Amino acid sequence: MPEKISVLFVCLGNICRSTMAEGVFRSLTKEAPYKDLIGTVDSCGTGAYHAGDDPDDRTMATLAQHGITDYAHAARKVRPSDFDEFDYIFAMDRSNLSDLQRGYVKKNGSQKAKVMLFGEYAGGSTNKAEVVNDPYYGGNQGFKTAYEQCLRFSQNFLKEKLAEATEKGA
Repeated sequence: MPEKISVLFVCLGNICRSTMAEGVFRSLTKEAPYKDLIGTVDSCGTGAYHAGDDPDDRTMATLAQHGITDYAHAARKVRPSDFDEFDYIFAMDRSNLSDLQRGYVKKNGSQKAKVMLFGEYAGGSTNKAEVVNDPYYGGNQGFKTAYEQCLRFSQNFLKEKLAEATEKGA
């Protein structure tokens, strides 16, 4: 059995988008066929604005509307060690990606993590990366849209990684 894949989701404050992505991803990977594929899953922010806080109530309500009621998280800021501990670090938008690349990605590429937009797994015929817009200052529709994107991106990522693992094991 290959080593389990570890994934970190990153947004600005770690209470809306990255927690939404983490909650969705965890729910998908609790059971077969992904249970044996995925190891550590976490989320954080590029800023420490909400460090120690619970996810936004609208994030939690959106997750609950989709049957995800066992998710708990305390916001934290990204750490340099995350880049050596995780296989994938997924930024929710280009600003988050830029912050990660500017502040943490080693120029010699010696870190373990592959740092990229989560929306690289958007799928579709255009193969264009999508961003998950910050719903914090908007209404519930922004949280619904973020949920739908996180679900689709997670499913696409997991299908690809399961196929790769199956090929390696064959």
